[in-house]
Amino acid sequence: MRVTTVSPLAPARFPDVPKIAGVEAAIGRAGYYAYDRPDLVLFRCAAKTRAAGVFTTNAVGSAPTDWCKAALKAGKGRARGLLVNAGCANSFTGAVGDAAARRAIAAAAEAAGVSPEEVLAASTGVIGVPLDDAKARAVLPAMGARLAPADWRAAADAIMTTDTFAKGAGAKTKIGDARVSIAGIAKGSGMIAPNMATMLAFVFTDAALSAPVLKALLREATESSFNAITVDGDRSTNDCVLLFATGQAGHAPVTSADDEALSSFRTALNKTLADLAIQIVRDGEGATKLVKVTVSGARDDRSAKIIARTICESPLVKTAIAGEDANWGRIVMAVGRSDQPMAREKISVKFGPHWAAKNGLAAKTYDEAKMTAYMKNAELDIAVDVGVGKGRVVMHTCDLTKRYVEINGDYRS
Repeated sequence: MRVTTVSPLAPARFPDVPKIAGVEAAIGRAGYYAYDRPDLVLFRCAAKTRAAGVFTTNAVGSAPTDWCKAALKAGKGRARGLLVNAGCANSFTGAVGDAAARRAIAAAAEAAGVSPEEVLAASTGVIGVPLDDAKARAVLPAMGARLAPADWRAAADAIMTTDTFAKGAGAKTKIGDARVSIAGIAKGSGMIAPNMATMLAFVFTDAALSAPVLKALLREATESSFNAITVDGDRSTNDCVLLFATGQAGHAPVTSADDEALSSFRTALNKTLADLAIQIVRDGEGATKLVKVTVSGARDDRSAKIIARTICESPLVKTAIAGEDANWGRIVMAVGRSDQPMAREKISVKFGPHWAAKNGLAAKTYDEAKMTAYMKNAELDIAVDVGVGKGRVVMHTCDLTKRYVEINGDYRS
């Protein structure tokens, strides 16, 4: 389905994303969509680039996620290329899909002048359809000839499916005295409930970091970003986040994730991934509200996250938000069905500055008019305290509207 109406929650413009030394890209159209649009991206990175990835825990998985996990393990994080296609997930396609992915990767490697073992791959689109790799192979030679410093906006456009806007983020920071840049793009709009990663996200830096350091930093950053959002509770078969470090920044290589020199870089990476993740929620299929849910007073952070996800993924909560109804009883219901420790007599719920419930009862200061006015905002804050400990987490979600049903009902047509 071609989605043309831009989300009302979209940023005003695509951000200024820094160039990354040692990263080139080319955009192509292989024809995975019936209409004219770019659907293929080829990246080439400098020699000695290292990479790390986190991947979906969906048991079905996909040919490209299988390839990436094996390639990163076998090559100990060495990676010089990345091939991304939209329009076909190449998931649940068996040996036929695996072979197609390998042929496409081989063609990408030849076009980029690197070895196939150094090329990672990602696909997004319809599940159950093998990748027609002949379409990609037909355009990859020309794409290889066009490789140039990455145009992040063009690359972000090419990986979209039902997305209504291109997603990018970046940062500039330092490692020691060296200036370091971070650039990332992502896609995602529906089938969003990451558990380890999310949708597709590709992040590049010119820092000199070992593969183990990249892996540690990425897992940490993913937990508070992509693993802290949900649109519809469905975890994709193809979710992945890949982080590449070209080593072109000029500082001494960092080989320990505990190195104090990484302090500013860690903060910048976390912010970049969080920015990309929230943009995905802003583009949730049919979304009209961006909702921040904070759960505190839980037994521990893990318990807080389970409670928060239960609230964020409740269709009753999400439809109430779509209807601008501060139905806090649905939130209390979701807290109760999360099967996590809580003190019923201490549960409190707050919408922005307005208390809905306090210490297990409806708040004495509850004001329906003020609450109704608050619910008309495009961005909402909901805070819940369950009164048993110090666990705390923040998650982002969106409302559930009729438009979500329309988009997904017509997805393959």
